[in-house]
Amino acid sequence: MLNRRWWDVAAIAIVVVSVAFVLVDMPFGPQDWGVWVVAAVFLLAYFAYLRRHLVEDGDQRHYFPAVTLLAVIVAVGCFFDPSFATMQTFAYPYVWVTTESKRRAIIGNVIVAVVVAIGYGLHFGPSGYLAAAGIAALSLAFSLALGLWISRIAEYSEERGRLLAELQAAQGELATAHREAGVMQERARLAREIHDTIAQSLTGLVMVAQRTGNRLAHVAGDEAEAARGDVSLIEDMARDALTEARGLVASLAPVDVETSLADALRRVASGFARETGIEVEVAASGPRLDPELEVVLLRSAQEALANVRKHADASHAWIDVDVGPDAATLRVRDDGVGPGDARIGERGFGLAGVRDRVALVGGRVAFGAAGDGGGTVLEVEVPVADVTGVDP
Repeated sequence: MLNRRWWDVAAIAIVVVSVAFVLVDMPFGPQDWGVWVVAAVFLLAYFAYLRRHLVEDGDQRHYFPAVTLLAVIVAVGCFFDPSFATMQTFAYPYVWVTTESKRRAIIGNVIVAVVVAIGYGLHFGPSGYLAAAGIAALSLAFSLALGLWISRIAEYSEERGRLLAELQAAQGELATAHREAGVMQERARLAREIHDTIAQSLTGLVMVAQRTGNRLAHVAGDEAEAARGDVSLIEDMARDALTEARGLVASLAPVDVETSLADALRRVASGFARETGIEVEVAASGPRLDPELEVVLLRSAQEALANVRKHADASHAWIDVDVGPDAATLRVRDDGVGPGDARIGERGFGLAGVRDRVALVGGRVAFGAAGDGGGTVLEVEVPVADVTGVDP
């Protein structure tokens, strides 16, 4: 990363050092106006052009013009006084750090070395060309070796950073998978516990109530009639509680990620029909969704069917899933008595839970009368970021 402030300091410092060498070498100070002109031109070129287009903007269209201009300034300085060769300590790093292309950087190094060698040789005349070439070759070799080495270190650091980011992402995904697996295991455990304890006890209570009612059927009298009514009420309440328990077991059952949403909905609908006698038609096809979204839609459908069982007094229900490019929509409709004035949150915790679950994925829930033909409709819409395949 280029730090403009440090490059500003480096540009000023190299001019001060170069001029200081000239002043030290000449007992009475520089006798040639060219030394001062070159120093001034360098600073002007840096602040007006070199810094603006490469240090600040990184505009690679100006790379070779800027490198050539810098090399010419250093070469002219060497022509006036060889001490200006110290400006190469600014030129070569500038050539490396202002481009991300090794090829461009190597070409830039060659340009600086050749142009500076020409300026250095012109100062000494024909006798100085060999020395100028040797110095330029040595400077070029050192710059290339150091620059390529540092570039390799930078690439290695970037690669390590990328691998570290990928590792952290993988660890995050693994942790999420572990949490989800733990949640699914806990849901499965709760479903088993409810089925093996509460549901079984309620089943036994229904059977006891039936047996008691059968015995009381042969007993005459007002008290026996009242007892039969109480036993019948107990049986009805136990059946309702058993239905609730079975619905809770179904909603807690883990979702197989290998099973498509359409298959899972059909399985839920089939079980619901067996338990309640209410026919359920499922129309779901299209691309597979993110597993989290499929779980949200499946749980919403289960809760909608539970609402149908409790309140709708329906004989038929329909589940439709439509997957579009931006959103997936679930509609659960029945032909029952309709919701009346009820709203989400007024029919227990179930539909309110649907709303909260859908809100977590950025979706929305609509609940109300189905319109023509009566009944109730629950509509859930969730945003679709990407699809993972095609439902069979």
